[in-house]
Amino acid sequence: MRFTVAIDGPAAAGKGTISRGLAERFGFAHLDTGLLYRATGRKVLETGLSPEDAAKAVEPEDLVRDGLRTQAVAELASRVATVPEVRAALVAFQREFARREGGAVLDGRDIGTVICPDADVKLFVTAGADVRARRRFEELRAAGQAADFQDVLDEVKKRDARDMGRADAPMRAAEDAVQLDTSQLDIDDALAAAVAVVEARLEGQKV
Repeated sequence: MRFTVAIDGPAAAGKGTISRGLAERFGFAHLDTGLLYRATGRKVLETGLSPEDAAKAVEPEDLVRDGLRTQAVAELASRVATVPEVRAALVAFQREFARREGGAVLDGRDIGTVICPDADVKLFVTAGADVRARRRFEELRAAGQAADFQDVLDEVKKRDARDMGRADAPMRAAEDAVQLDTSQLDIDDALAAAVAVVEARLEGQKV
């Protein structure tokens, strides 16, 4: 069975947690596509390759390396993601993953609009900038990283502007995406809402 769930949304809205929860609940494979850009950014830092060449050199094992969740790598990932050649180099990797047997969940910023426009389910997960910055701030502190809330909030807003304003594949909700605002939801409620959407679609395919 091939069944694709595309989840988009800004940083720290909860889409990664929801994606992993859906994959576990339904036995689907999961791809955090942001890791592709983080891995690309890290290769640029470590090797001096151009962003395009770094993207072409990304291998599956690069996605499980330590250090991809740091703020520095996240910022560079957002920057290399604005390069059209980088996005083009990573499209095939993502689409191949989405077509795998057994179902797949992909989360990112252009999955439902560019990578998988024919996905069986599309979700756009969002939350207010202050809420997302607070989540990221607490995540960084829990990981033992020094962080200032105002700096994190400023970076969240800058990243939103870059992601929504880039000429190639800007972040936006697909017209047929179900929008899920997690500002006032805990993770259990947010995941339950997403599960209900997927279950309804799966049931519909059985009819």
